[in-house]
Amino acid sequence: MKHFLHIRDIPIKDLKKIISDAINRKSKRNKLNILDPDKDMPLKGKILLQMFEKSSLRTRLSFYLAIKQLGGGSLTLRPEELHSGTGGESIADTSKILSTYGNAFMLRTDSDKKLDEFKKYSNIPIINGLSPSSHPTQVLSDIFTIQELKRKSISKLKLCWIGDANNNMMNSLIEACVKFTVSLNIACPKSYQPNKTLISVIKKQKGKIKIFYKKELAVKNSDVVMTDKIISINDKVNKKKKLKSLKNFKVDLKTMNLAKNDAIFLHCLPRGNEVSEDVFLGKKSKVWQQALNRVHVQKSILLYCFGKLR
Repeated sequence: MKHFLHIRDIPIKDLKKIISDAINRKSKRNKLNILDPDKDMPLKGKILLQMFEKSSLRTRLSFYLAIKQLGGGSLTLRPEELHSGTGGESIADTSKILSTYGNAFMLRTDSDKKLDEFKKYSNIPIINGLSPSSHPTQVLSDIFTIQELKRKSISKLKLCWIGDANNNMMNSLIEACVKFTVSLNIACPKSYQPNKTLISVIKKQKGKIKIFYKKELAVKNSDVVMTDKIISINDKVNKKKKLKSLKNFKVDLKTMNLAKNDAIFLHCLPRGNEVSEDVFLGKKSKVWQQALNRVHVQKSILLYCFGKLR
């Protein structure tokens, strides 16, 4: 049994194996309908329990389809309907009950501590669908998408992140770039640079990961340009102050023109005003393919957790 909580916890050989399996499985679904199971149905009879403490569209849909295509089923639990951590039932007891009824548990949560507690008492794999510090399933899917579109190893490409660099997406992206030895330029205001722990990690990468305070310097000659919504739904920040701080870090056509001619634009969605309409809907934008690829990678993540990767 293996958990999937943070990119940093997964050996690079397993991360590469997940991506390789996703490529293989996606290639075999050309003639299948979206609800048709893969021919080998490796998770037939298995059930994935899901719980969303935070709003979700792509993670919810993609995990539902992922387990379905692998031959299993899913059940979504609503936090307000459970006793989890409230009503006299501890997370330890809840975790043990989930282990009795399900085969894996995917949690999208507002608490990293809660994830760790579920892992501690669980007898089934725990998957992080998003937490305050980490969004590993999204970032691994992004790596899959980049390699699929650019047709080369991500370690041979130059990535550029523009915007808030102190959030769960950036944390997982840095962890992934360390694992895959990727060149990453980060463009952000000083007040929104990565946390101190990751700054220490960056310093050990011998220049592979760099921080810039002007987007024009960071984006030059990039193969991939990435960003994220400035204000997330559950952000408890001074929104006016944050928007003002990041006003010079918008991805517009002028910014994209500084990247390579064949550069692509990615955004994990939902979008805000951190990207212009002409970039988001332009030819270099691959956001819809990026979103759909969540299904394929999450299938392979599930197989990894169940010990069934080929």
